[in-house]
Amino acid sequence: MNLRTFLAMLKRDAHVARRNFVTLLVQTLLQPMFFVFIFGRVMTTSGLMAMSYKMLLLPGIIAISMMMAGIMAVAMPLVAEFQFTREIEDRLLAPMEIEWLAMEKVTAGMIQALAAGFVVLPTAWLVMGRVSLSTDHLLLFVVIALLVASLAASIGLTLGCSVGQTQIGLMFSLVLAPMIFFGCAYYPWKTLDPFPILQRVVLLNPVVYASEGLRGALVPKYPHLPVSAALAALVLFNALFILLGLRQFRRKAVS
Repeated sequence: MNLRTFLAMLKRDAHVARRNFVTLLVQTLLQPMFFVFIFGRVMTTSGLMAMSYKMLLLPGIIAISMMMAGIMAVAMPLVAEFQFTREIEDRLLAPMEIEWLAMEKVTAGMIQALAAGFVVLPTAWLVMGRVSLSTDHLLLFVVIALLVASLAASIGLTLGCSVGQTQIGLMFSLVLAPMIFFGCAYYPWKTLDPFPILQRVVLLNPVVYASEGLRGALVPKYPHLPVSAALAALVLFNALFILLGLRQFRRKAVS
């Protein structure tokens, strides 16, 4: 019964996502494409940056797109359902455990995050021109993409059950913005060598491992964290945020 209800709710969320496909696509791609166009096209074509920079940039853009899509796909509906529409109350009456409902939200967020990441690739090529990415580690790329998507959705679950309706702006300015700009998406972690304290502090940011892991899979000839370290950190952060998210979801649901 749990699985059948889980799949039914997942199908419903997929239907809602299809109806809002254009809106979701614009929300997901607009900001990353601005960065791709300015830094990957304008700055490199003008000679202010090396043409190779766009190969460093693209994995980071994929990471940011996936993280933002997964977080927003889970966090924003949860804030609305728990505090505005109260729609979550109907779902809590479904014949399945509370944790199954939370994991359905995470699964739906994962699917949207993966879609966002894969849509970035052809869109970025159109904007930046041809980018030479390695195809030698496709399995590694798929594994890291799945871990990044799961991480994004899990963070969304945690934030969506922790942030009040008056704190959404703070979530963007105090949580998401620092995660993006200190997530090594627009530069390799190695470039922070002149700032040793900052270089160590940013290792607490899960986006660092998303960016560096994808960089190691797609452009391994450029500087990046060891892939084994990125994989281990992604697994650890996934476990942490899934546990935190499930605890916060249950607390919110029964309060």
